[in-house]
Amino acid sequence: MYKATKIKLKPGCTNPKSTLEIAKIYLTGVKDDGFYTKEAVYDFVRKGNVVHVDIGPHYPKLIDAISSRGEKYVRSEPNDTPYDNLLRLPRV
Repeated sequence: MYKATKIKLKPGCTNPKSTLEIAKIYLTGVKDDGFYTKEAVYDFVRKGNVVHVDIGPHYPKLIDAISSRGEKYVRSEPNDTPYDNLLRLPRV
């Protein structure tokens, strides 16, 4: 199973309100575990790969999205939390 386990924010961003402010996402279960740009993760998910956010007990899936400015990014499936679960992952 592919999992997103931690995130790196864009330079200067300390309190993100949107997953657009994520620069890189750490993936495990892939050929080479490591940080990948949000655009690369977008392409990976777009190809049909299922990546789960490592926040239990529900482990929501990542879904691909494009911003109003054409920026590729990913977010987690909506649930009952006010913020995207991807933003709840540890930051490095």
